[in-house]
Amino acid sequence: MSAAESLYPPVPPIARQPLAIGGVSVPSRFFLAPLAGYTSLAFRLAVRSLGGLGLATTDLVNARSLIEGRRRALELSETGPGDQPLSIQIYGHVAPEMDQAARHVAANGATIVDINMGCPVRKVVRIGGGSALMREIDAAVELVSTVVKAAGVPVTVKMRLGWDSKTLSAPELARAFEQIGVAGVVIHGRTRAQGFTGSVNREGIKAVVDAVDSIPVVANGDVRTIAEAASMLEETGAAAVSIGRGALANPFFFRQLDHWVRTGDPGPPPSFEDRLDFMSTHFHGLLERRGEHFACLQFRKMLKWYYHFTRMPKPFYLELINLRSSELFDRVVAQVRAEGPTSPLPGHFEVHVPVPSGPVEAW
Repeated sequence: MSAAESLYPPVPPIARQPLAIGGVSVPSRFFLAPLAGYTSLAFRLAVRSLGGLGLATTDLVNARSLIEGRRRALELSETGPGDQPLSIQIYGHVAPEMDQAARHVAANGATIVDINMGCPVRKVVRIGGGSALMREIDAAVELVSTVVKAAGVPVTVKMRLGWDSKTLSAPELARAFEQIGVAGVVIHGRTRAQGFTGSVNREGIKAVVDAVDSIPVVANGDVRTIAEAASMLEETGAAAVSIGRGALANPFFFRQLDHWVRTGDPGPPPSFEDRLDFMSTHFHGLLERRGEHFACLQFRKMLKWYYHFTRMPKPFYLELINLRSSELFDRVVAQVRAEGPTSPLPGHFEVHVPVPSGPVEAW
């Protein structure tokens, strides 16, 4: 047994096989999941530049806002050269609006249209979108059928396992969606009632895999390491894995997964310079697309993770907390490069993504 084989799990055979979603070739079975407020175009392009990413998905976009041309919806669905293949995720419960939104994103860069039936947040659920659709199977099937007919590109559906532990409707829905032409489903292995708490139910994901005949089922939730990626594929039989928080903590994760699939080990960890280069690429991508004010605001949301990821000296972190200009960013990064990290660079660490507090019903 080689050193690599003793440190890392064997590569599941499916990980080396080609994958297509509705005829769209996807270069890797490891996807970037959407995380509202974080997985912007600038972040996606920075991750893609490292290699190894299969498919990325935008933040969820309100269908009505999109067809009304509202600035925020257009920003969320923004794409460009190099951001392919891309799934643009829309949500809503009014069929004509979803029809128009699907046509719009398909005409403006979407390789795949994804319908969100997984978001548990109240502002989405209360208008009948997100997880609320999982309680109305006939209505959900009718809505999805409308989008499939309208889009002109493959359509996927992002779901949770169900509304709560007593109504695990994902297998039934996945089977029905396959019959009306859906090209794949993405399953977050929690119920709406769980919110973002508790553990992912891999048996629940496997039940969805078993319920469909041939469309790919993508597993989502609690994958932050190579061992977790391998076991998720093996235990669920899923076709691919969608990774959210694990990619925020380590944007190099997809490159490492790709190297592991090809060689059996993830290759060398990103250096201090690699990490600073990525951070700078991300910020300057925001700057180019959002201007200085909004670039600084968006970057500050992720600064704490970059602080942990780079182990930059704390005084420089404190300077960036109230970042207001690109000049300050570039000056501080140059100082961080000269100073070096304060401690050994981390591999995996947990990231805290702010979510609503209290009972999920109150979100």
